Amino acid sequence: MISKDNGYFGNKKIQTEMKIMKTTSVMMGRFQKLSALIACVGTLAMVGGITGCAGNRYTQSTGERIDDKADSSRVKKALGADTQYKYEDVNVQTFKGVVQLSGFVNSRDQKNRAGDLAKKVEGIREVQNSITVKESAN
Repeated sequence: MISKDNGYFGNKKIQTEMKIMKTTSVMMGRFQKLSALIACVGTLAMVGGITGCAGNRYTQSTGERIDDKADSSRVKKALGADTQYKYEDVNVQTFKGVVQLSGFVNSRDQKNRAGDLAKKVEGIREVQNSITVKESAN
């Protein structure tokens, strides 16, 4: 004979087992998703290769970006230290050791001097002088 207490505890036991099954099901679903993600990342590593911080032809690596910022700073410093001309309207950008000068100057001599100053800076491989000479008002 089953008493009310046994029935109550029997229902509790069934409810507990159902919760365990549900939790197990949810955990298995999460495990399967995680397994699929790990497999996907592993496949990417084997097929496409994960490069992390490495650069390529079109992008800089982290180290190259740091070096290029330092190169740009040294070129800007060299232009700022020039006693003959002021280069307030000249922009300096560096990509993989290649410096590009752009902006405006007042004379052809000033443009050439900016390029020469940039070439003399240590670590610069090449200078692309895209500075535009302002037309005179005369």
